[in-house]
Amino acid sequence: MTTIASETLNSPRGNLLARTEGWLDARGKAAWIAATVVGFVLFWPLGLALLGYMLWSGRLGSSKRTRHAPRLPFATQMRSTGNAAFDAYKADTLRRLEEEQTNFEAFLKRLREARDKAEFDQFMEERAKRDSSEDAETPKA
Repeated sequence: MTTIASETLNSPRGNLLARTEGWLDARGKAAWIAATVVGFVLFWPLGLALLGYMLWSGRLGSSKRTRHAPRLPFATQMRSTGNAAFDAYKADTLRRLEEEQTNFEAFLKRLREARDKAEFDQFMEERAKRDSSEDAETPKA
């Protein structure tokens, strides 16, 4: 490839797809979804291609990682700033936040389990009532 061609592809004005991708990324997931819907309306293979690209690149946000705040890499978290007092404060704060997150996730798990148990108990009560009413209605031989 010539220098002129590579400069054209790498310049912000040269690559329409890269500019469009950047524009959609700046506007968030809703813009990607809207573009996919418009793609399906205008020309269904275009909408299908956009949907496939969103799934492949992770822009659709279907994984658990994207639903929660992304965690910083360990090296970024523990990188020294050169100030011992600040580094100790930062390490303590990160440890405390991770502990709070763990406690909160355990709390949510307990809530889900309690809700599931309550729903199951309600189901069993309704089933017992239905069975007892059916037994009362059927004549004994």
